[in-house]
This record gives sequence, C-alpha cells and structure tokens, in this order.
Amino acid sequence: MSEEEGSNKKAKTTEMKRVLVFGGKTGWIGNLMCELMEKEDGIEVFRANSRLEDREAVAAELDEVKPTHVLNAAGITGRPNIDWCETHKPETIRTNVIGTLNLADLCYIRDIHCTVYATGCIFVYDEKHPLGSGIGFTEEDTPNFDGSFYSQTKGYMEPMLKEFPNCLILRVRMPISDDLIHRSFVTKIVKYERVVNIPNSMTILTEMLPASLAMARAGLTGVYNFTNPGVISHNEVLDLYIKYIDPTYTYKNFTVEEQAKVIKAPRSNNELDTTKLLRDMPEGVVINDIHTAYELCFQRMKKNLEKQYGPLPDSLPKEFRRV
Repeated sequence: MSEEEGSNKKAKTTEMKRVLVFGGKTGWIGNLMCELMEKEDGIEVFRANSRLEDREAVAAELDEVKPTHVLNAAGITGRPNIDWCETHKPETIRTNVIGTLNLADLCYIRDIHCTVYATGCIFVYDEKHPLGSGIGFTEEDTPNFDGSFYSQTKGYMEPMLKEFPNCLILRVRMPISDDLIHRSFVTKIVKYERVVNIPNSMTILTEMLPASLAMARAGLTGVYNFTNPGVISHNEVLDLYIKYIDPTYTYKNFTVEEQAKVIKAPRSNNELDTTKLLRDMPEGVVINDIHTAYELCFQRMKKNLEKQYGPLPDSLPKEFRRV
C-alpha cells in the first residue's frame, strides 16, 4: 500500500462524545480547541492532567476518562521562540518525540482516534519546489529541513507517527489568531525591528480549528498539510497590520543571511500543497485562500482589540507601538 493510499483512509468512525485534550490547560491551540468544543452540545471536554512523556500517567488518564477522541496540541516550541530548543535538546526530545509517540501508541492500543497538531516547518524551498513557483510540498514529500533542532524532532517523528492507523496528523504553519496573543505569528513579527520578506503557507486558526474538528469527527487519518491555500509574505502581513490595526507602524526588511546573524537556528520557509486537504474536507467546511483569510482575520482582530483596549492605535499596549 502506498503512503497516498494509506493516508487517505478513514479510521472507524465513532461519535464524538468525550474528548481528552492534551495541551488544553496551558497550551494555546489546545485551549482554543477546548473553548470551541465547549460551545457545542453533546461533547464532554476534558483537559488532560498527565504529561505526554509520562506513559503510565497518560495510560491511567485514558482509562479513567475513556475518551472517544483525543486531541494532542501539546509540545515544546520554546519561549520566546524555537531558539530555546537549541539549548534544551533532551527536554525537546522528551515531549516532541517520545511523548507524542507515547500518546499515539496508547490510543492505538485502545482504538481511540488521535488528532495531532503537528508542524509544516519541516520543509524549505528547494530546486523541485522553488520560491514563487506555486509548487508546494505534498504530504508524500520527505522532510528536507533540519536547520533547527525543533524541526529536526518533528521531522524525525512524523514518519513514525503516520504508521499509527488511528492518527490524524495536521501540519500547522505559522498559526495566527484574531488577537495579539504572544504565540500568534502576527504578534511575533510585529515586535521585530526587521523581518525577512518571504512568502509562506500559514494557518488562520479561526477557520482551520473548526475544520480539524470536522476531520476528527469524520474519522480521517494520515498526514494533511493544514494551512489555508496559497502563500503570503511577511510584508503583506505587516501591511495588513498597518491597514487595520496601526497606521503609524513601520518596519524594515533584511536578508536571510542577515537574519542568520541574530538567531541561533535557521527558520523554515515553504509552500505546502493543500490539494489533499481540500479534497478530503468534510462537506460544509469553508476554508478561504490565505489572502482572503488574513483580511477577514484582521477585520475580526480590529473589532476584538477595540473592544479590549479602546480606539486604535492609541490604545494599543506600549510593546506594540513604534512611536
């Protein structure tokens, strides 16, 4: 059986009644998923107490909760960014590799569908997928980026994880929410003095997280590039920030070579092909192209920030102001 054939099949479909979320207590995406499901009737949501690397504790919690579905949004990305992983390698391995495989295996033994919010930052533009070509990496492509230790752990782990027939693996990239929470890609680049201007595939969470829930409900398994279709550059994102949030904001560019002098580990830049995602997406789920999705995201963000702080941009916290 080819990887394509093996990754498209559905697991045994089980009605979603009890969902155990790893990363639901302290994780960003995990908490958003919990909030999303708590608004729905008929779903009991449990925020996991056990840590992924503690196999015995995870097994005990699975047996206690008896979930119909598990969501794994736990993992180490580093604070304030992935450079942290370069100096904390054992901790990164323990969670991102050992812990993730622990949970997948324990769910497999119990015949529980497990959705893993993974990463698409395991590729970098190359000769077969040149920058600006529109040729994206597919789910069948072998990871070609190991410039950061974070990406190394994810790239090593995915080929093993996809062998578990109960797992849905979603390659998230540069996730963005409708606010300025510190984990959001927009928040990160707004605080930089200079940015590289490279088009990338990205994930608008307000659109994509409900899609992930629909995929889990449908029993989909295998690897999926989990981004809005298309690519958008850093400059285009910051120009939207200026348009909707802060007209006084300014930024400067620098090259990848110049960037390398101020970071510990190189960054992944790529385009992911979303053909398979759009083909298999359950009926009724709308996923906009990345430019449309970003426009809508910033419109929501403007309303949210004005409700939280008052008229923009003067009410923004000082950390976001350049004047």
